[in-house]
Amino acid sequence: MNPQAIEVWIEETLAQMTLEEKVSLLSGRDWWYTAPIERLGVPPVAMTDGPHGVRTDTWTEERPRGAATSFPTGVSMAASWDPALIERVGAALAAETRALDCDILLAPCVNIARTPVAGRNFESYSEDPYLAGRIGVAYVKGLQEQGVGASLKHYACNNQEVERMRGNSVVDERTLREIYLPAFEAVVKEARPWTVMCAYNRINGVYASEHQHLLRDILKGEWGFEGPVISDWGANHTIVESVAGGLDIEMPGPAKYYGQLLVEEVRHWQIEESVIDDAARRVLRLVAWSGRLDEDALPEGALNTPEHQALARELAEASITLLKNADATLPLDATKLRKVAVIGPNGAEARIGGGGSSYLEPPYRVSPLEGLRARLGPEVAVEYARGCDNYAEYPLFQPNLPPQEGAENGLRAQFYNDLALSGEPVAERLEAYLDHWRVSLPPGVDSESFAVRWTGQFRAEQSGRHAFKVYNTGTCRLYVDGALLLDATPATNQDWETIGSVAYCDLVAGQTYALQVEYVKPRGIQYGTLFLLGAYAPLPENDDRIAQAVALAKESDVAILCMGMAKGFESEGQDRPDLALPGPQTELIRAVAAANPRTVVVVNAGSPVEMPWLADVPAVVLAYYPGQEGGHALARLLLGDVNPSGKLPVTFPRRYADNPTYTNYPGLREVKYGEGIFVGYRYYDHKEVEPEFPFGFGLSYTTFEYRDLSVPETVKAGEPVPVRVTLVNTGERAGSEVAQLYVNDPESGLARPPQELKRFAKVTLEPGEQVTLTFELDERALAYYDPVRAGWVVEPGEFEVRVGSSSRDIRARARFTVR
Repeated sequence: MNPQAIEVWIEETLAQMTLEEKVSLLSGRDWWYTAPIERLGVPPVAMTDGPHGVRTDTWTEERPRGAATSFPTGVSMAASWDPALIERVGAALAAETRALDCDILLAPCVNIARTPVAGRNFESYSEDPYLAGRIGVAYVKGLQEQGVGASLKHYACNNQEVERMRGNSVVDERTLREIYLPAFEAVVKEARPWTVMCAYNRINGVYASEHQHLLRDILKGEWGFEGPVISDWGANHTIVESVAGGLDIEMPGPAKYYGQLLVEEVRHWQIEESVIDDAARRVLRLVAWSGRLDEDALPEGALNTPEHQALARELAEASITLLKNADATLPLDATKLRKVAVIGPNGAEARIGGGGSSYLEPPYRVSPLEGLRARLGPEVAVEYARGCDNYAEYPLFQPNLPPQEGAENGLRAQFYNDLALSGEPVAERLEAYLDHWRVSLPPGVDSESFAVRWTGQFRAEQSGRHAFKVYNTGTCRLYVDGALLLDATPATNQDWETIGSVAYCDLVAGQTYALQVEYVKPRGIQYGTLFLLGAYAPLPENDDRIAQAVALAKESDVAILCMGMAKGFESEGQDRPDLALPGPQTELIRAVAAANPRTVVVVNAGSPVEMPWLADVPAVVLAYYPGQEGGHALARLLLGDVNPSGKLPVTFPRRYADNPTYTNYPGLREVKYGEGIFVGYRYYDHKEVEPEFPFGFGLSYTTFEYRDLSVPETVKAGEPVPVRVTLVNTGERAGSEVAQLYVNDPESGLARPPQELKRFAKVTLEPGEQVTLTFELDERALAYYDPVRAGWVVEPGEFEVRVGSSSRDIRARARFTVR
């Protein structure tokens, strides 16, 4: 349908609807679907979690299941500094979303990385609003041009997980406009996302789900957003205030506030029906955009194709960032290698993403160990030593044997509507492990009250003390070889309350044990939550793994140390405690570096980490969370098949205390954004604090020179400012460089950062090749927001353009005057 036909259908349909039908559209039918109106032929629209892959583990029987591609996470997308590549990734995600019969991917997340310890930084893009906006625009365009809608999130100021459900972000209007809203503004105006998702938190005392200034005045008014605003799951708290403030869809369903309660408020004159009409109109517009009015016209999808796998690897290769490369340690020469040591807790395990709603299990994952072995072949011995653990919490327990002959490894799940787990089960299935934020139920199981029994077996890989830990709502009982180890029930057993319980038992290596887990969710608890964690827990005096790693490093040509975060350490729902690598990883790095001078450290992290060991090693590679093809991408980069081109989308401080939010985070329930507009590199430049690695930094195996920067001497206010610069590859390898353009306003009526990123371009050049880049600065690129005038202001006078390879590596400067 064309836009005009859509609007005609909306008005005709709205005219036929009762008040109850209009209100029914304003909440989900269930966890994932909008509500249909069968009488009028209004179908439901299906949503699913993203943002770097289509999550399938909590789907209902109505939705197909399948293993979707795990792309590198949001921070990697921004580290590529390549909007054209991200647009292709968006298109691939759209194909996978359609293959799983969904209409909206709950993505992208363009919240600013304000503090380096925020748990969801790996999902977000950058500390800089311009970079976040360009990546977000590309992502949404790629997605929606293929007929799948985006849900831009989390609007707004959702910058930490501590008290995320009720915390109050206290932030002034100028800081809002210059730092926390521009990425949302760019995506809304340029890419026109189908939906915008509000955040959980409050902003200046008002919940995001009912914030009239943000939702009605700015989003729908100033920016002209035409789609519906949806709540984050469970983020709505009111009946009248939220819909009056601009929240159009309450998720998940069925309705908590927007059902009969809202109908009664209209009938008792607490809110005008015209407000309901506006919200219903937006929901109908979403239905029309989805294509569900003509199912036959929906584009076909494709799941985890070879092309998508190759694209995931390409993005990983484009984002991995080379931070240090003393004495040209990298790239490695395969012809000179006989033995390679892969060491570290992330060496044999692929760290593909952080925890929470964005996590998905792909059909396969390539670890660094597997990637190096595949790349080097049998001619080179690639051996592994774990060295140490890096988890603060025990890792997810994964049974390594099938529950019965002919099955895959995992646990046999039997579902009951009888809480005593008696009689015949209602349904059965095989599960690889127990990792349930919300237990996904097969057909026939009562979601209000059910019980599950998981049975299986596992073989102990080491002898000694083993720990088992469960997190659960309801009641959980854990048995090993028939012996009851845990019987856990939260004290009050109310919504969202989980209990964490741990028990230990001694196991013998090679011996097989029976495992049984029983879970009971009584009526009254909305969410069935269960996690089973487990680990071999060696006694300190028996832990010689660092010594084993050192021995391997001594006899190897090179040691590749794969360090960083354990699964779920960076996650939705929690922030990191600090910037340190968890566990004894620093001790391991220093011990291996002392044993082998050719030591390369590879870090998996979605946010900055402190590096007290930096001077001890010649090479450091930041891999972020590189998705399912990460091991192949890393191997190709280490061996020189790929020239690194990733650039940091955030500043790496030397120590946590150097960060601008240090004295204002986390707050209690009041989070004062006391640093104002001086976020990230803006602060480090303003205070002249030396970072470990600056914003925009990343090394290459080649070199680049910037020449002939030119700008007009004077421009008239309101006219575009053309900027030209020539970039030359002066090295001996082909490579890609990100030319970054910053603007400085030497004199201003309000305090401004020393420089701000306003344009960038990523180009690939052969040795000796050059290209002239042309940028155009519009009025907004020169402006600051004046809260007194309530608008953007460009003051006449002199401005400076700075172009370079990072925020601290400026290669050329030029000045012009605005008259």
